Amino acid sequence: MDDVELVRAAQAGDAGALGVLLGRHEAGMRAVALSLLGFGPDAQDAVQDAMLVALRRIGEVRDPGAVGGWLKAVVRNNCRTRLRANGALPVADPEWMLPPDDLADPAETIERGALRDWVWHAIGTLSAADRLVTMLRYFSGVTAYEQIAVVCDLPVGTVRSRLSHARRKLTECLRATAEAAHPDAGARTRSRRREAEDALAAAMRGNFHRVVDELWHPDAEMIAPGGLRGDRDFAVRGMAGDLSAGVGQRLLNVAAADDLLIWEVELISPPDDPAHCPPGAVWLQTLRGGRVSRLKLFHPAVELPVG
Repeated sequence: MDDVELVRAAQAGDAGALGVLLGRHEAGMRAVALSLLGFGPDAQDAVQDAMLVALRRIGEVRDPGAVGGWLKAVVRNNCRTRLRANGALPVADPEWMLPPDDLADPAETIERGALRDWVWHAIGTLSAADRLVTMLRYFSGVTAYEQIAVVCDLPVGTVRSRLSHARRKLTECLRATAEAAHPDAGARTRSRRREAEDALAAAMRGNFHRVVDELWHPDAEMIAPGGLRGDRDFAVRGMAGDLSAGVGQRLLNVAAADDLLIWEVELISPPDDPAHCPPGAVWLQTLRGGRVSRLKLFHPAVELPVG
């Protein structure tokens, strides 16, 4: 297959075609990085970031025959980002998982059959620590490094280094598994979304205790904003307090891995007190055997500004 055929196949969701395309042009991409950054890890990072940008934005290529030039331009932009940073960041902040401006769902543009399953398989190969920061950064509203640091109880520098390591591992895995068949990640996400919708609907009817009984481990822990900790009863009392105050919740987004589940919800203040609660919340749920072992609740717009 020539480049035109590979690009068109990749745009249709063929992960193998995209893998072949990236392998074909990797040498040229590396040459651009070396010419601008010299030998070292920054050059390799720039190439890996460009491969992930290609995964995210292959649909934007209008001239498939010129895809080699497009890939080199992505590398060049990554290198310029590093040069502008003057070494302040350990890795550039690429756009490989950030959606176009007209998309509301951070995961929407990879929800295309084989590409979707390919990406989620690669995310599943990351360590638990790397997977956590990756899912927060690219599949939730907790996008600022400072916010991720608060959620994960980590220094900001550690968040940056984990994201850098995760991107390298993702690139390696994606290149190695492009031709393989992967489990249907879409089915898992759809199932978890239905579960979330049912759980929130039950909670809004005053039945959150039943949700906790069904979906949480008996020894599950909740960490509320401000660091308050408690058990399942603490979580049930908190939801009951919100309901009595007239607060509603509406599900916006779900991201699901085998051991991690993220719900993003809109918080709806009572009509007579429109400033009662922050506009939204993130439910960061750690899973054990498919059930919640820990919930950490986070209000991104309140605790830290988005940076």
